Amino acid sequence: MEKILTSGTLYLIPTPIAEGPVDLVLPIGTLNVIRQLEFFIVEEIRTARRFLKSANINRKIDDLTFFIFNEHSSYLDAEAFLSPALKGKDIGLLSEAGLPCIADPGSEVVRQAHILNIQVVPLTGPSSLMLALMASGFNGQNFVFNGYLPTDHQLLIRRIKEMEKTIHEKQQTQLFIEAPYRNIKLFKALIDACHDDTLLCLAVNVTGAKGTVKTKRISAWKNTTPEIHKVPTLFLLYADFR
Repeated sequence: MEKILTSGTLYLIPTPIAEGPVDLVLPIGTLNVIRQLEFFIVEEIRTARRFLKSANINRKIDDLTFFIFNEHSSYLDAEAFLSPALKGKDIGLLSEAGLPCIADPGSEVVRQAHILNIQVVPLTGPSSLMLALMASGFNGQNFVFNGYLPTDHQLLIRRIKEMEKTIHEKQQTQLFIEAPYRNIKLFKALIDACHDDTLLCLAVNVTGAKGTVKTKRISAWKNTTPEIHKVPTLFLLYADFR
């Protein structure tokens, strides 16, 4: 028998991708919801507290309850952390940057919420994937997010060549990310592996005061070193089919 829908709601809370005033990237409706919550599921308490303080929440930070859910957590943790919702309390699931559950472990919490018949409400906020795709000039009707590519160099080169082949077979934009401290390594691998006429877009520090989105052919990127070391960057590959 299906469980009766609880009165508690799991809100999926986006956070700014880059540093800056929160109200410039999050709509007032999202901020109003955040300011009413007292339970939060987060990846890291320190960054969550800093974000909530910048959002001018209505409660003292020390009065809030935080549950840590990261890549080492299990569905059993998710079930336990959702217990306030089963008692009628609303909970916020916080992303470290951007949208929850996109390239982060929060999707397991959402899956468990559905199993428990807890209402899930995604809130509006910035998505680096969509913002970068919008500004790239690439195909926005057929695209795929590949997440993180292999760290092993040979496997990485092979994966890049596979993506390049897929672009030409399907006219499909390829999006992917890397840990910021490995951005330069990935950039150099793209320069080495891709054809000169392949298009590479770098979306750097999107929504930040110094954020940039730049699309050039691989040949034009050669002999340059973009300022992407330890800076949140989204990589996009495509081809010129004109």
